[in-house]
Amino acid sequence: MSSLSRELVFLILQFLDEEKFKDTVCKLEQESGFLFNVKHFEEKALAGEWDEVEKYLSGFTKVDDNRYSMKIFFEIRKQKYIEALDRRDKARAVEILVNDLKVFSTLNEDLYREITHLLTLDNFRENEQLSKYGDTKSARNIMLVELKKLIEANPLFRDKLAFPSLSSSRLRTLINQSLNWQHQQCNNRLPNPDIKTLLSDHTCSPSNGARAATPVTFPVASGSKPLSYDPLGAHGGPFPPAAANVNALAGWMVNANPSSSVQSPFFAASPFPVPPSQVSALKHSRTPSNALGMMDYQNNDHEQQLMKRVRSAQSVDDVTYAAPPQQASSSLDDLPRTVVCTLHQGSTVISMDFHPSFQSLLAVGCRNGEVSLWEAGLRKRLISKPFKILNISACSALFQALTMKDLSISVNRVSWSPDGNFIGIAFTKHLIHLYAYQALNDLQQHLEALQIDAHVGGVNDLAFSHLNKQLCIVTCGDDKLVKVWDLTGRKLFNFEGHEAPVYSVCPHQKDKTQFILSTAFDGKIKAWLYDNNGSRVDYDAPGQWCTTMLYSSDGSRLFSCGTSKDRDYFLVEWNESEGTLKRTYSGFRKQFTGIVQFDTSKNRFLAVGEDNQIKFWDMDNINILTSTHAEGGLLSLPRLRFNKEGNLLAATTDDNGFKILANADGIKYLRAIEARSFESPKAPVETKGLGSSVVVNINPLTNKVEHVDQSSPFRHAPILNGVDSITRSIDRKRSLDDLSDKSKAWELTEIVDPVQCRTVTMPDSMGSSNKVARLLYTNSGVGLLALGSKGIQRLWKWSRNELNPSGKATASVVPQHWQPPNGVLMTNDVPENSEAAVPCIALSKNDSYVMSACGRKISLFNMTTFKVMATFMSPPPTSTFLAFHPQDNNIVAIGMEDSAIHIYNVRVDEVKSKLKSHQKHITGLAFSTKLNILVSSGADAQLVFWSIDSWDEKKSLSIQLPAGNAPHGDTLVQFHIDQVNLLVCHESQLAIYDASRMELIRQWVPQDGLSASISSATYSCNSQLVYAAFTDGSIGVFDADSLRLRCHIASSAYLHQTSSNSQNVYPVVITAHPHESNQIAVGLSDGSIKVIEPIESEGRWGIKAPVDNAMQNGRTASPSLTNNHTPQQLQR
Repeated sequence: MSSLSRELVFLILQFLDEEKFKDTVCKLEQESGFLFNVKHFEEKALAGEWDEVEKYLSGFTKVDDNRYSMKIFFEIRKQKYIEALDRRDKARAVEILVNDLKVFSTLNEDLYREITHLLTLDNFRENEQLSKYGDTKSARNIMLVELKKLIEANPLFRDKLAFPSLSSSRLRTLINQSLNWQHQQCNNRLPNPDIKTLLSDHTCSPSNGARAATPVTFPVASGSKPLSYDPLGAHGGPFPPAAANVNALAGWMVNANPSSSVQSPFFAASPFPVPPSQVSALKHSRTPSNALGMMDYQNNDHEQQLMKRVRSAQSVDDVTYAAPPQQASSSLDDLPRTVVCTLHQGSTVISMDFHPSFQSLLAVGCRNGEVSLWEAGLRKRLISKPFKILNISACSALFQALTMKDLSISVNRVSWSPDGNFIGIAFTKHLIHLYAYQALNDLQQHLEALQIDAHVGGVNDLAFSHLNKQLCIVTCGDDKLVKVWDLTGRKLFNFEGHEAPVYSVCPHQKDKTQFILSTAFDGKIKAWLYDNNGSRVDYDAPGQWCTTMLYSSDGSRLFSCGTSKDRDYFLVEWNESEGTLKRTYSGFRKQFTGIVQFDTSKNRFLAVGEDNQIKFWDMDNINILTSTHAEGGLLSLPRLRFNKEGNLLAATTDDNGFKILANADGIKYLRAIEARSFESPKAPVETKGLGSSVVVNINPLTNKVEHVDQSSPFRHAPILNGVDSITRSIDRKRSLDDLSDKSKAWELTEIVDPVQCRTVTMPDSMGSSNKVARLLYTNSGVGLLALGSKGIQRLWKWSRNELNPSGKATASVVPQHWQPPNGVLMTNDVPENSEAAVPCIALSKNDSYVMSACGRKISLFNMTTFKVMATFMSPPPTSTFLAFHPQDNNIVAIGMEDSAIHIYNVRVDEVKSKLKSHQKHITGLAFSTKLNILVSSGADAQLVFWSIDSWDEKKSLSIQLPAGNAPHGDTLVQFHIDQVNLLVCHESQLAIYDASRMELIRQWVPQDGLSASISSATYSCNSQLVYAAFTDGSIGVFDADSLRLRCHIASSAYLHQTSSNSQNVYPVVITAHPHESNQIAVGLSDGSIKVIEPIESEGRWGIKAPVDNAMQNGRTASPSLTNNHTPQQLQR
């Protein structure tokens, strides 16, 4: 259903409500599924009308849609059951137990057994868990509180809990406007037209009277009800009536090429007709989003499911309406564009696939035939399987002959089965492998026979399908065949008909029709039913070469992406009912040798790898939505793969690796995985009967179904597994504290000796005359850039070699001081008294140029030639801090010595806006695109929050200084990777602010073993840690959520104590590697620069505390060094 049709439903709902048709309003809400009336739901629940409650819910969700829905239905049915027991109506209780609660027994048998046991008790309150159960009314109220939280957190109810803002009687207003327009078109307009019907267009009868110049007001009767109405779409306009849902595959037959020999007989006698009456049924279809019919308990995005159910039946000429601006910005937030890690595989990555349930578990297939499993949350390769033929004698003679000549073999495709129990691998020579997945660190060879003669030549693609509820494997190959296999290796079908090698397959199911789409190297698209009657479709793909076809997550929309022999790229949406192209997406620029790759996400987005970047489209808009270079290093045509939730995206790099990109939800998910990595993977799961939540909670570290313990039968605990969506409806402090304090118990690690860490000193460091003032890594992670107090910039780069195959910065290899061949340095103009100047620097996202200043003009340098490209902003005043706008490198925020902030457009050399609020010079600037704000900090110890849209001040507040401290010294700010939490560093403290609420939530002040002033601080690349440098030479590693000290690095561990001055050396600035969360670099007061990492055997800073002594009376073993709460924090 189009967005305008959806809005029409809201107009009708408003009209019905104004006319007091209350029951009809609720019925339309339920049937459309567009608006969940919380008040109506509460009324029915408090009245105990449980059948009505479930009937109303059924318009929006069903029991098995996701874990939140399951919990909602469980709580309702449990309450209904307990009330029957309370009335001593055991017959009714047994009926509820058998008919309503039995469905949950497969998920938690112990809980179901305990519920059943209540029937044997004279009073169910004898059960300890229910001993505090009060009366029915209070119990229902308690239940409703928890149900509201679950509904708010359930993605199926997203954007359905609030009625849109409409002016009163909006439908009447629109009708009046329409009638006025119709009246204006009349040739003989009457001054007082008599409007008697809405069922036909208005016309004025011929008359000699004067024309009416005033608009007509339509007197809509408020008390009468027409008996019936024709559909508004009957006369055309933006609300076309839904066509009969002809079978999608049959729809292609009507327009198939005449060359298809079976076209007419199949369509005439199609065994899969869909009656017109089924259209309305499809509107409310609740099939799982997985195209193969597997149950999905963790799908986080069904918000447009209803609108897209019937799109395949709409006309190809449907009008596309642009989304409102606020929707576009929301879409950008949903895209995984933040690089959280770069992982090195060691061989060119050919294919990737995320596990359907363990959202961060990635299978990777390589050019050398190796298959690996990576856990993105741990940044760790769990297992690697090199290619191996287990039984060469069982292979065909042709394959044996091939291996005698050439043993090289590559993976063509790696794919998880829908249930996640198997991995299928297709190779470039004959074979497919099937692995059974049993645990995170174990892949068992499932079947040797399936390796033999899958195809003659390469196996180009592999996919899983469910044929009559039996899991099957679909393959295609160079022998021009498509084949279907069962899991015993028996060939079920052999489809012949392609005249060229088959490039890809796409099995799918529409209603009860199961079919396979296949594409060949000659650009032909064919469709096959699971029979031996040949192909049912013969179409030409755009470009007529290699094309891949994919369905959206809900199976309602079909897309293809392909390449022509002339290296043109085509991304299109198909109209299945017509067999025509519905949309052709634009935005491709360059032409590269190779085949373009794409993927779909969340029924909303398309992503294509092209031009060394990732490009995104909204499915409903042909124009490119946005793109990202992912901080550089991608292949010219990178391969892409979304996880099922759409919150993670894997993209291949040019250094035999891949990057993991995430949105805010994906970042939270990865953080939860990393946090749980410190727990015992075999910890027993305690069951507490009725106090347990019947929520399917897949733990990626235990590979088993768990349930979340609760303290009472009515209290819902936040779920920390997967995308932590539910915690958004719970107090933020609780979610952060639970994650930090309960999931991770740390024992303070003291690093005092050089053997306890790895360090490397930059050659040709800045020197004492040009002390380090600013230090940052390049965004690619291969270089380190320093700006000295004399305005000179130096760059160090790590080379790719045997010692450093990734080419990234590391403490294990000495980098090269990099300069262009002419030996020029990047040097800023400096005043005569350079000691008073404040150096500042900012690096572009693609590492192409750097902007810096040191008391004079701002200079823009080319990072390859070191030449000055431009200078601007002559003093006074001088600049003191620089920050690029995150969405436009031509816009720079410049903090000034006179306390102002200039928003400067480099391209047009113009100051767009001047922001004034601070009293002293600017010391920090940080953008949040999620919140659409700029945060500034100054030497006046003030934080100011600015709107990016209007550049208006939203709020100003002072950092909370310890008693007796004057407001002076630099204040630095940096956003967390989630773009909400803000790290504030002052010499007197570290603090975390919630920028969305613009208030302090956590603070740490120097104390005990770390009592010196803080010189600098930064988040790690994944925002799990905070690194802080101190003026006594110490470095502290803090947990980013709780600001508890995890590790203390003494200066003796990284400084050579060779001179009397070494005791006075300390880190002036600290920076974190953009991809390696445990690597830092420090610029020291003597001008030297060092990179520091944990020793390889540890891999990270700090160790997990033993279970028996990790916590003492609810506090860590070293409270004086870990945390100190402010009153504001405790009152959050």
